[in-house]
Amino acid sequence: ALELCACSRQVPLQRAYRNMASVTSFGTGYLALSHYELKGGVFVPKANAPAVVAGAAPASAVAAKAGGNEDDLKFLLALGLAESKAKETQQNAELTADLKAFVAKVSGLPIDKSTANLVYEIATQYRKSAGTTNNVQFLLDHIKDKSITSKAQLEAALAYLKKNPSDLSGFNAAAGVGVVVTPEQIKAEVKAILDANKAEIAEKRYRTNTFAFLGALREKLPWADPKAAKDTFDAELAAVLGPRTAEDDAPVSKDKKKPAKPAAKEAAKDTTAAAAAEPEMTFLGAAARFHSPGQNDETEGYLVTPHTKSHLQNHLKVTGGKVMTRFPPEPNGILHIGHAKAMNFNFSYARERDGLCYLRFDDTNPEKEEKEFFEGIARDVAWLGHKPWKITYASDNFQQLYEWAVELIKRDLAYVCHQRLEEIRGHDNRLPSPYRTRPIEESLKLFEDMKNGLIDEGAATLRLKHEMEDGKLDPVAYRIKFTPHHRTGDAWCIYPTYDYTHCLCDSIENITHSLCTKEFQNRRYSYYWLCNAVDVYCPVQWEYSRLNMHYAVISKRKIAKLIDVGAVNGWDDPRLFTLSALRRKGYPPKAINDFCNKLGVTVASTVMGPETLEACVRDVLNTTSVRVMAVLVPVKVVIENFPADKVEKVKVPDLPLDPKSSTHEVFLSKTLFIERSDFEKTAPKGYKRLTPTQAVGLKSAGYVITVKNVVETNGRVEEIHVTADPVTDANKPQAFIHWVSSAPGTAPTGIEVRMYQPLFLYTNPDEAPGGFLNGINPKSLTTYEDALVDAHGAAAAVGTVFQFERVGYFCVDSDSKPGRPVFNCTVTLKEDASKNKKDA
Repeated sequence: ALELCACSRQVPLQRAYRNMASVTSFGTGYLALSHYELKGGVFVPKANAPAVVAGAAPASAVAAKAGGNEDDLKFLLALGLAESKAKETQQNAELTADLKAFVAKVSGLPIDKSTANLVYEIATQYRKSAGTTNNVQFLLDHIKDKSITSKAQLEAALAYLKKNPSDLSGFNAAAGVGVVVTPEQIKAEVKAILDANKAEIAEKRYRTNTFAFLGALREKLPWADPKAAKDTFDAELAAVLGPRTAEDDAPVSKDKKKPAKPAAKEAAKDTTAAAAAEPEMTFLGAAARFHSPGQNDETEGYLVTPHTKSHLQNHLKVTGGKVMTRFPPEPNGILHIGHAKAMNFNFSYARERDGLCYLRFDDTNPEKEEKEFFEGIARDVAWLGHKPWKITYASDNFQQLYEWAVELIKRDLAYVCHQRLEEIRGHDNRLPSPYRTRPIEESLKLFEDMKNGLIDEGAATLRLKHEMEDGKLDPVAYRIKFTPHHRTGDAWCIYPTYDYTHCLCDSIENITHSLCTKEFQNRRYSYYWLCNAVDVYCPVQWEYSRLNMHYAVISKRKIAKLIDVGAVNGWDDPRLFTLSALRRKGYPPKAINDFCNKLGVTVASTVMGPETLEACVRDVLNTTSVRVMAVLVPVKVVIENFPADKVEKVKVPDLPLDPKSSTHEVFLSKTLFIERSDFEKTAPKGYKRLTPTQAVGLKSAGYVITVKNVVETNGRVEEIHVTADPVTDANKPQAFIHWVSSAPGTAPTGIEVRMYQPLFLYTNPDEAPGGFLNGINPKSLTTYEDALVDAHGAAAAVGTVFQFERVGYFCVDSDSKPGRPVFNCTVTLKEDASKNKKDA
């Protein structure tokens, strides 16, 4: 009950436990637990309790009764939180109590969504500095009277109070209080921005990247209503450009300013060749205002010590003022589309600023690391066109990390603990370890014993004396693992944790911008604390949103489960979003980079449907993939007016959009095959392909065919007998269809074609009743085993991507065998997305 209760004076229990007798310097003015008593499941001050000293948390916060209850959940849902977020928040009794108190002070329920969002932001942020803790009521009053109405204002207000906790004289100006931005002002600024960029807008029209323009508008008018600003911008842009045209919506053509594409045959080669990553990423929000090298101490929240300036000066001497980033994957699995975004961000940010980027393997867990993962990660980085300045390993620094750990013990900032893993898992304990106060010399001796293999695995850890931002206590820095390391062998049997290793390796490598996804936000303070505790250069940690995809899972654990139950056929199954799966599916690296570039980098949650990625794939393959003809569900066609030995060589352009495209030859003889769906005995309205009363053209052949007879067995069409005549102005058909034929006496090449749909039926697979495995789409894979392809597509190398005319883009799969190619559907043609194929 004690763990789950908070008092009306805001006693943080994990701190109160450590301050049982009196108020101490722990925190700024919290009453000790001894001044409270439990009544009705709630802590209340005793009659003789002293007043809360200056700096105490708001006295008005509502007490949280033991445990989360149904009323709490209803309340959180009434704030407009999604059910999953509400349930997550409900587990935090302290936060729920704050929200109830704050909502009551602002308006009570019901509450409008925008106000609820602001209150939620305050509740989750105010404890991060004394300035905001002491001024919660002040902030709530400004929300109540509508002086603060936007997230931008609130962020500015929190930043001001953090730096100026007792000086409110500049608050209004800093937070835009009283500033009214008129529609006329917004319109004037929009016109100025459009005018300053009119050349680019005229050239790119509706393809113009407007993110940068909107960012400039926010810089000019930070207090403008975001929706009004966006609507005004869109309206003014439309007024400049006029209505969208067909050309605006046409596929992107090749950039004429770029070097000419290689010959078509070269373009058709294995698409796994590395493609240069183009520096086009859009940096939005905080990413547009990152600090310059050496100005770490000017960043909000950065911890400054008496040695900070000298560390920064030494850092600049080593780096020459260059931006230094790193991509630090753990080599315990393969990379996925989210890693592609992280990779793109780190490499692009450094490259665009003439900086350098490391590829660092965070190899601190020998139990899960395998050679294939190291090789696979390096291959994926190269495939996407990124060139690390250096490839390093966390294990390069094992000796230095150990020496720093010893120094932390000597400074009484770390200790050896014998609590079992299950007792401290996730260091989410709220009580201090009973070993926290053990003598320094004892911890030094025990840590040496750990290193020398004299203590059993799991019997001891080294923990840091540090409370994290979320209240978690004493994270583990070292643990014992009697597992040989892939690089250091048996030299070590203690290994550092990620929380300990990450920031210190960043320091060793003089990283300027430690770019992490948002789940590391609550570790930022710990990152700074540890660098300063060791007294070394401290980089700046910046967070951004991770990328998730609809209808997909990217967790290694979940993918492993999918493999175990047979839902997919390995880590590179084309239905997954691992990079090896996308490569096998035929996705070109340039398309993946383009996708990441379009997303840009923000702190807002990024969950994308596959359509955006697929559009990027089409844009690239449309100009690089050689066209061939293939039929997935064939039906035989006999040309009656062709002699039995007649064969024509038909020239087919490799890249029809390129006037200078090379060509390849295919055979046309008396017997050919067309898609079963390209013939209808009784045509529906609007059907333009072959029917008994409607002729159709053969693509590239220059013939139009007309039905003479249909051969059926039990109502199923077996053969279609036609006549073929050269296309003229008089008989020009409404449509042309693809076909496959071969020389007399030979048969077209049979192939297997695999078509894919999303692996899951739910946009968020975790929302499937009973878990993500119950949301698997049983029709995610359809195999066509009797498909045919023309001679040009029959002998291509694994990884080659073709466009099957009128069907989609297809990649030669590694399952192919001599004389029996297997093709994966990379992506269908957009214009054929609604086309339904008949079953064989």
